[in-house]
Amino acid sequence: MAQVLQDYTGVMSSSKLQESEVRIKHSLNKNEEKFRVDRRNTVQQSLQKLGIRCSVDKVPNIALVGSGGGERAMVGLLGSLVHFQKTILLDCVLYLSGVSGSTWCMASLYQEPDWSTKLESVKDKIIQRLGGPAVSWGDSFAKLKKYYYEKDIFSLTDFWAAMIVTTYVKEIDEHTLTEYLDQHSKDPLPIYTVIDKQCKQKKEGDPWFEITPHEAGFSLTGAFVEASKFGSQFEKGSMIKKQPEIDMLYLQALCGSALADGGEILKFLWQKIKDLFESKKNILEEMGKEDPDPSIDKGFQVILDLVDMNLCVLDGKDPSAHDESIRTTLTDLAGGKGQLIFPVGKLDVTDKEAAKLYMEHYTMDVCNNLSVWFKFWPFDFFYSFCRCIVQWIWGRKYDFLHNMTAKAVPVALLESETRDYIDAGLLLNSPYFSVLRKERNIDLIISLDFSDGDPFTTVKDAAKMCRERNIPFPEVNIPSEDFQKPKDFYVFKGKNVPTVIHIPLFNVVNCGDKIEDWRKKYCTFQGAYSAEMITDLMEVAGKNITNNKAKVLEEIHEIIGLPE
Repeated sequence: MAQVLQDYTGVMSSSKLQESEVRIKHSLNKNEEKFRVDRRNTVQQSLQKLGIRCSVDKVPNIALVGSGGGERAMVGLLGSLVHFQKTILLDCVLYLSGVSGSTWCMASLYQEPDWSTKLESVKDKIIQRLGGPAVSWGDSFAKLKKYYYEKDIFSLTDFWAAMIVTTYVKEIDEHTLTEYLDQHSKDPLPIYTVIDKQCKQKKEGDPWFEITPHEAGFSLTGAFVEASKFGSQFEKGSMIKKQPEIDMLYLQALCGSALADGGEILKFLWQKIKDLFESKKNILEEMGKEDPDPSIDKGFQVILDLVDMNLCVLDGKDPSAHDESIRTTLTDLAGGKGQLIFPVGKLDVTDKEAAKLYMEHYTMDVCNNLSVWFKFWPFDFFYSFCRCIVQWIWGRKYDFLHNMTAKAVPVALLESETRDYIDAGLLLNSPYFSVLRKERNIDLIISLDFSDGDPFTTVKDAAKMCRERNIPFPEVNIPSEDFQKPKDFYVFKGKNVPTVIHIPLFNVVNCGDKIEDWRKKYCTFQGAYSAEMITDLMEVAGKNITNNKAKVLEEIHEIIGLPE
């Protein structure tokens, strides 16, 4: 059995530390430390090209962080990075960290070895894909089936990955983070971020969770597991059951599931399931049943009626016709015997909470009845989908800290068998806490904000959260007139805190007096962008970097302590 590091005081010997499958310590992974040493030499050379000469020990640690914002963030980050590369500033960046939509861009970039050395061609390839055809129904459905059967725990994130994220990123990327480990010596280290749902809701510990090619774990608690083992089952710090390493499509869904906390998403998900099961011909072909048993038709009918019933209740409409149809069909399947436990009666849809609880029980009751006759794909998937809808299960994974003994870790993290991980944008729409880990020692954070609405919410909230946690962060003061008319460059700094550069996507410099028009054109939740929309957004985002190269260099000068 592998030994486990018990707390962050470093009392174990180095030999035991190397054997550990779970690492609990406020330090960097040894592979990350090596990367930092090598990267500092690259940064030093890049600074020299920009006219800044300093010794390696004076090289500043710079982190570039991209906010959430769906496809707007994905395209906006790509446009920004292209211009960072053109200004040589990209080679000065140590970390590239993202939330939600920004991680979609990161996932696309890191498919390519040393992407920052050939970003123009990589960009063209990504744009061509985004403007091209969607992933076929058959491929998405096959991917959903693979997710369902290849691992122990299914959640709405699997459905989100196969059926929703694919419509935006236009591909099914089955590579894993660890496959790219040795292919990015010339790129910033990527940090993908999510939050622990239970920690967020119950305030039972550090919610900030990061995933790098080396490790996955709680950023502030200092508890990590190898990235390839994230999702596998652990007991007392040792892996007892291997699960497949999460692939890049799933990772994008895990990071980009911002709706996992909302109510409107219920309608969206039920509608997507309806669309799926209305494609009965395609499903039957996939099942290899050209001339199916008539009972299968009845099973499909029950599913569609149940979906329509849920949609009716969510819309405040009378669902009694669907209820009657479900009862009739289930009775036919049972040879004339009534099946449903729930009594016949009119549901009061005006009492939303009571209607919600009724439909949760009703839905599971119908699934339990159907499962008597249909225990195969895709019926088994539908039952799991309904259970996840009722319990609102997103991003559920085995808890790698289960039953460990570790004083530095909140008890709740040690006791639970599973944890749920969701979009970090539901708590803070920018990945500040991943780069604010003390051991990363960041001098400059460049924040690219692609958020919807107030472009200062992320940086203001980050400052507030840091004050509450005694984490060094500069004061953030925004002139009142800038809330409606943001500029394209803000600097927040102070003594013994990292300098923060904040760049709102849409501002008076690149949009003039049409900021609201741009915001309306690029909503967070809308269909995939056209080729023209992608080109326009990349150009606007790129201006923010090109126009402010000199200002960024000024801040680097000041951090190093050189005269300008």
